[in-house]
Amino acid sequence: MASQHADRGRVNGLRRVLDGPAAEWIGLVVRLGLAVVWGWAGLAKVADPAEAAQAVRAYEILPESLVKPVGWGLPFLELALAVLLVLGLGVRIVAVVSAVLLLVFIAGISSAWARGISIDCGCFGGGGAVDESQTEYLQEILRDSGFLLLSAWLILRPRTKLSLDAWLAA
Repeated sequence: MASQHADRGRVNGLRRVLDGPAAEWIGLVVRLGLAVVWGWAGLAKVADPAEAAQAVRAYEILPESLVKPVGWGLPFLELALAVLLVLGLGVRIVAVVSAVLLLVFIAGISSAWARGISIDCGCFGGGGAVDESQTEYLQEILRDSGFLLLSAWLILRPRTKLSLDAWLAA
């Protein structure tokens, strides 16, 4: 009986944190953390669009006619997501786009791994063919899954401190 009461107390305490004022501060940290990820990824690729296109090509998924547009456009999308997250503008929509993009990345990495293609993901610049001993598919999938969880938090709880969304709603 005492154990059930203690368990309920912990659950209620956790619920207060997740639903209370702390949730908006947690959301701020999550939002800015995800912004850093997208900003880092975009900046690492925007300086060398040919290298970004090569990273896309290495996955052997898209037709050649789409490799350049995706490789050249992806860094700008990532930078736009970063800016919107820093500003806290359209947080839920940006989080949904982030989640979809992360799912595409996870699927691409999983596909390369399953097909035995040895590549660097190119997630933060670089990319392309590497020796089989240099692949880090599991780590990349786990990392992107963690970022996906951050996106999920913002989809479920888009209201965060210090955001344009909150200022516009006031």
